[in-house]
Amino acid sequence: MTRQELRAQGSATLQTLFGSAEQTSGLANLLTEPVFGGVWNRPGLARPDRMLCTIAALATGPRLRALRRHLAAGVDLGLSAEAIREILVQASLYAGFSAAEDTLALAAEIFAERGIPFPADPPEDVSLEELTRRGTELMGALHGDRARQGYASADNPITGALYPTAIQYGYGEIWFRPGLERRQRALVAVAGFTALRLPEQVAKFGQSALNMGLSKTEVVEAIIQTAPYTGFPPALNALGAISAVFK
Repeated sequence: MTRQELRAQGSATLQTLFGSAEQTSGLANLLTEPVFGGVWNRPGLARPDRMLCTIAALATGPRLRALRRHLAAGVDLGLSAEAIREILVQASLYAGFSAAEDTLALAAEIFAERGIPFPADPPEDVSLEELTRRGTELMGALHGDRARQGYASADNPITGALYPTAIQYGYGEIWFRPGLERRQRALVAVAGFTALRLPEQVAKFGQSALNMGLSKTEVVEAIIQTAPYTGFPPALNALGAISAVFK
């Protein structure tokens, strides 16, 4: 494909996603060609999943101006308000819940502009003991033997000061909230950890994503999708980590 063909394909994709092919001044065709002409049109990952990964990556910053455009495009692409809320909530688990103060408020603005009610919070009527039980069970189903390795090791008193809380509220609470399928949550994890420059976690969750129904190709594409938004070097490092474990 020539640059002109990439540019034309990128302009068409921009028009589809955002209703306009206009781009940021100063970048020339660096977005039109490699990003929207190339990355967004790669095979191996459905466009709604690409949008999900993009939102997850942008939410870890958060990069609010770009996130606004993509949240609006996500709604137009068919992502439900509940799904968008959950992408932002899960991303804030990785980036810090303080990020959600900005990202959820932004989502609320976009929903209001479209006359979409902000989805009510799910019920939180499960005991801490039940959060631990089902979080531990999910962690095992997700990671298998790796569920208790590294910082997750049960006999490490240092990481053990925090990790039980991660099991309860990460695996036991957030992964059980409605709005996203487990395969989608695996994509959020892969994209979010790539954006945060955490290749070790990308490798862990990338392997585990296969247990949630994703293919190796989809995991690789989820990483590639983040590159234009949160950097090519982090994506390349993540690809290096996932290539090592996929071998």
